[in-house]
Amino acid sequence: MSKRNELPVLLASLALTGVFLGGGAWWIGKMVAGGGSPISRNVAANDITRLSLLGDTFSGYSTFRNDEFQSVLNDAGLDIEYEDEFDQTIRAQDLSKGKVDLIVTTLDQFVKQQPDGKIVGLLDRTVGADAVVLNSQKYPGLNSLLALGKLVETEKAAGRSLSIAYAADTPSEYLALVLDTKFDTFNLSDFELKPVAEASEAWALMQNPGENVAIAVLWEPYVTQARQQSYEVVLSSEDAPNAIVDVIVASDRLIDSNPEAISQLLESYYRRIDANARDATQLQTQVAEDGGLSVSDSAAIINGIDFFTATETQSWFTDGTLDRRIGATAAVLTLSNKLNAVPGDVSSLYTDQFVSAAAANTQTLIDLVRADNPALADKLEGNSNTVTAALEVSDADIQNAPDIGNLQVRGQVSFGTGSADLTAEGKETLNNLAKEIQEFNQQTVAVRVIGHTSRTGSADLNQSLSQQRANVVVNHLKGMGVDLNILAEGKGFSEPLPNVDPVNPSNQRTEIRLVRVN
Repeated sequence: MSKRNELPVLLASLALTGVFLGGGAWWIGKMVAGGGSPISRNVAANDITRLSLLGDTFSGYSTFRNDEFQSVLNDAGLDIEYEDEFDQTIRAQDLSKGKVDLIVTTLDQFVKQQPDGKIVGLLDRTVGADAVVLNSQKYPGLNSLLALGKLVETEKAAGRSLSIAYAADTPSEYLALVLDTKFDTFNLSDFELKPVAEASEAWALMQNPGENVAIAVLWEPYVTQARQQSYEVVLSSEDAPNAIVDVIVASDRLIDSNPEAISQLLESYYRRIDANARDATQLQTQVAEDGGLSVSDSAAIINGIDFFTATETQSWFTDGTLDRRIGATAAVLTLSNKLNAVPGDVSSLYTDQFVSAAAANTQTLIDLVRADNPALADKLEGNSNTVTAALEVSDADIQNAPDIGNLQVRGQVSFGTGSADLTAEGKETLNNLAKEIQEFNQQTVAVRVIGHTSRTGSADLNQSLSQQRANVVVNHLKGMGVDLNILAEGKGFSEPLPNVDPVNPSNQRTEIRLVRVN
């Protein structure tokens, strides 16, 4: 089995003649070390390194099931035996027991299952392909998590319960856990849980008038279908674009015994991704054929997924981004009692040693196309998937934007008595909250900071104090690096808590409300 080295001169020559990418996308997958010429022979069967890989039917994994990609691997001396294993626990156990060499899975499942292996590559992140949908058809006016909380209370008072439907052990369940841990008034314990095998079943339950499903977590193409039928999509992975990340994990045994095979697999895989960046129709056809989908359904799926390039993967490995994502994911799982504790040394869970050659290949491509096609260069670099600036929106736009829900504030946003000076506890609470706010997409989400007081003193004094406190919170969050659009609003004592005496000090509170601006 050969390991490919960089061939910049030949790459440049072929690029200039127009045969790299596009129709000739796969020439780069057939290069060998040393001579630098395309393979013109079939690798003998006994020279093939066979690797076993467990995954599922997710469209983001379709490359590993693709016959053309398998042919490219064969030319490079590799063969992938791909099998579905929908039980994530068994998938991880088989990796640990040496029954398989690699698995593809979501980051949250990797952190939760803790198999004997390391993340060696990043595959994709969903940016809208997974979403929380409210049953606004059955329950008119159900348009936010705030409205959902009120509906829960109303139904409880009437002796009725509401349900939530989601596919178990999938990103849908993890997104439900994100809601449970990050949003105030939303508690999974308030619902009858209806875990199903896949999103089509959750979608069917929501549409069934005989069911009491108020909320479902779906994936494409059912998210698009829900929107088309005017169901309320309250939160999607586009709003939290790094929440759901898919990874490829190699067993410790394979890492020790055949590291070259891992490097070669990643080089071949990321070349395929580079080709898709040039011509997305290839990927759309692949996804449609793989899942037996219509063109429109496959387009909806692709639009909701961002595939990592090799250079972007290497950046995540080396600049601390993956460490932060593992920590944030582990925190959600820990708060949900799915994990005992956040791992102490997250860097031990992955290694960048196998993606370096693939990243070098992609960087060579980037350097070649930068002058003539900067948009393609940005896409290959991963920059086209990175949100760089918040939308320009006015205060009125934020104030009138549709609500998503209030973030859960852990700790107290406390001030000195009768003042707008944050206490030490208040500053620490906001410091932690700033990290959570930064998880959201500043292109689609804005923040309303709403200050409230208790009914003590004059209305004018309390209105002024609540506005000052809201301003202080906004300035502190911005100082902590929060770059979403934020609006400070003072409500005085005009909106006391339900069933609470207006003079009760508990009415002195700060709401951190997310709203949709795009």
